[in-house]
Amino acid sequence: MNIKVIAFDADDTLWVNEPYFQETEKKFCELMEDFMPQHTLSRELLKIEIENLALYGYGIKGYILSMIEAALKVSGNTISVDAIETIIGFGKELLNEPIELLDNVKEVLEALKGHYRIVVATKGDLLDQERKLKKSGLSNYFHHIEVMSEKGEADYRKLIRHLDIPPSEFMMIGNSLKSDVIPVLNIGGHAIHVPYHTTWAHEHVETNLEHANFRHVEHLKEVLTLLLN
Repeated sequence: MNIKVIAFDADDTLWVNEPYFQETEKKFCELMEDFMPQHTLSRELLKIEIENLALYGYGIKGYILSMIEAALKVSGNTISVDAIETIIGFGKELLNEPIELLDNVKEVLEALKGHYRIVVATKGDLLDQERKLKKSGLSNYFHHIEVMSEKGEADYRKLIRHLDIPPSEFMMIGNSLKSDVIPVLNIGGHAIHVPYHTTWAHEHVETNLEHANFRHVEHLKEVLTLLLN
């Protein structure tokens, strides 16, 4: 491999994210359980979230709006103002969650920074992701920060053009096969999948992936064996 740039996903690759959403979803479903069973409401919320991605993009603000929309829908527009205020409060709590780095993140970034250009390539709300990066204490490790509205092949091509390298010199590391691995492999880049125990349902793909440029590790620290030896 002739890798020049290594890009890291942020949420659930560098720091904890999805468990906070799941905790919020549980509180939302408990709030609304008089209108719909919790497991059914979870499916309805996911459906509304996915439908709204084109309008709101990824991130907490869009999630708050989707919860409110779901509450209005399942209640037949009878949900109280107090309940809507509670839902908005859930979202604000989510925005103020602490940044909990995953195991070995600083060790890995410290080891790689003298050998590669390191960047962040993540989806989400720009303001929220900038806030999380600042609170993480990791900013100094990164040559470039890219907050993407989507992670498709065209989005990665745009990033790679900005980095002024061919795809063969680019590697993506992340927890989502759908967003962090498959589109990068499809344009000729390299990818390492680092699974996280909790993944948003929208990011699940069923595949037995085999590709010359693909690696799978169980823990982030294992990438050092692949990249520095």
